[in-house]
Amino acid sequence: MPNAKPPLRNRLRHFLAGAAVLAAGLTPLTAVTTAAPAHAAVTLNDSEVTANLWEWNWKSVSAACTNHLGPAGYGAVQVAPPQESVSLPNSSDGVHPWYEVYQPVSYKLESRLGTRQQFAAMVTACHNAGVRVYVDAVVNHMAGVNNPAGTKGYAGSEFSGPGYSFPAVPYGAGDFHRPGDNCPTSGGINDWNNEAQVTSCELLQLADLYTEKDSVRDKIAAYLNDLVGLGVDGFRVDAVKHIKKDDFAAILAKVNNTVSEGRRPYVAQEIFDGASNDALKARAFIGNGDVLDFAYAKGIKAQFQGSIANLATVPGWNLDAPGANVFAMVTNHDLERDGAVLSYKNGTDYVLANYFVLAYPHGKPSVYDSFAWSNRNQSPPADGNGYVSDTVCGSGWNCLTQSTGIKGMVGWANTTRSVKTVSDFKAVNDNVIGFRRGDRGWI
Repeated sequence: MPNAKPPLRNRLRHFLAGAAVLAAGLTPLTAVTTAAPAHAAVTLNDSEVTANLWEWNWKSVSAACTNHLGPAGYGAVQVAPPQESVSLPNSSDGVHPWYEVYQPVSYKLESRLGTRQQFAAMVTACHNAGVRVYVDAVVNHMAGVNNPAGTKGYAGSEFSGPGYSFPAVPYGAGDFHRPGDNCPTSGGINDWNNEAQVTSCELLQLADLYTEKDSVRDKIAAYLNDLVGLGVDGFRVDAVKHIKKDDFAAILAKVNNTVSEGRRPYVAQEIFDGASNDALKARAFIGNGDVLDFAYAKGIKAQFQGSIANLATVPGWNLDAPGANVFAMVTNHDLERDGAVLSYKNGTDYVLANYFVLAYPHGKPSVYDSFAWSNRNQSPPADGNGYVSDTVCGSGWNCLTQSTGIKGMVGWANTTRSVKTVSDFKAVNDNVIGFRRGDRGWI
């Protein structure tokens, strides 16, 4: 059949050969020396590419930065939430499901991913390799209200979900939006286009913090400042759509400049797409930082499972926010489990899509690595107490960020970064495209 796709393995083989040639011909990565206090001077890679090592433990992130991410020219690594979270050894969703880390119990840096000392060592190791560290920050809520009194976190802190009591912070009942009080429903969100419900009611039965209160803002900011003080360079902020924009702006105003570069921490905000209310769309939040581009990721899937010739029309897509204000991705931990985007389960289509996102001038590109899963709620590889095991690539863990082709494309992205437009986009057919970024690179 003349219009049939060539076998994916052949498409990938030819692409990898081209990527290797391109990578071999690249100029050396340009590093940038940044002003910082004398005790923390570092040289960080001049790159906007992030490796998202979701739910890797701190020892494994350290090794990845040192051995792979730094030498390849990644600008940052995104890590999972580091605060103490609930421990759920016998939940209805299995033993220690992955979403534990999104249910904070306290702001202690003692988690299933490692200790405070291991976290600090990881930040230092990544900085020494030239890689910034972005933390997934959970600041909209604490653990679920369905966790009974006496439930413990990984550092041993007890709390009561029904009592809205988290003494290890401390937070009490007056620090939360509560049903029949300052939430206009019986607790949950019934109308996802109602701004009052979305910002003041409970997302998935998680205790929603009363971020209008300055005392609550101070505690959240103190947590973020603790991380900044350890060298953290930025944040992927969870569930930002569920915090009033002015409240989040007030929290950010209390956060210090970074230690390594003396500038404002990078902020990428999670705002799920699909709202018809303009106030809840991602572009409404860009005053507080970049936003995750969910629509772009979904569009990438549609074309790589259809015709990649349609990638010529990216500027005309109905995207969540302007390209200059987005954190671009092929997938993340939520989307891959819902099948809304490509994932490692899509094999070479997934690899090729990551090449495209690294090559195309839309937002700040990221590459995602996590663990293999067959049940959407299953735990990452861990011991019997829930503590996540060291990453061993190919043994339950995905390591696309360390592959030769992706490393070559990180160098390609860094070399072409100054050119923000695409020229000479050519679609040979549904399966073969090419374009250039000025005189810096062709793909």
